[in-house]
Amino acid sequence: MAPPATVDEYIAGFPPEVAARLTRIRSEIVEAVAASSGTRPEEKMRYGIAAVMLGGRYALHFAGWKKHIGLYPVPPLPASLEAEIQPFRAEKDSVVFPHSKDLPYDLVARIAREIADERGRQQPAG
Repeated sequence: MAPPATVDEYIAGFPPEVAARLTRIRSEIVEAVAASSGTRPEEKMRYGIAAVMLGGRYALHFAGWKKHIGLYPVPPLPASLEAEIQPFRAEKDSVVFPHSKDLPYDLVARIAREIADERGRQQPAG
C-alpha cells in the first residue's frame, strides 16, 4: 500500500478515536501558526508524518503511534511553558501524549504558537 499523500489520508488511516485526537491536534497547530503568521499555513507529509509549514519550512510535525501522539521537534521553550511540557518530554526535542490520558489541547496550541512566534522572529525582515 502506498504511503499517505496528504495529511487527511494520514489521519484517516488511524482508528477513529486516534484520528479524532489527531484532527484536534492538527486544528490547534494550524490555528496557532495562522494566528502567529497572519496566514493559513501549508500542511504536508514529511518523513511519513504530518507537518504544518511556516515560511517554506516546517513549524511542527505531529504523528500518531500505537501508544501516543508525538510533536516534533519541540525545542526548549520559555521556562514557564517548559515546566508544563516537562511531564510529556520524551527526548530533547520530542513531546509525547499517551493515548491513555486526556490530551492537553491548550498546551499543544501554546507550544505551536511559541514555535511559530520564534520562527517569525528568525525570518529576515522583508
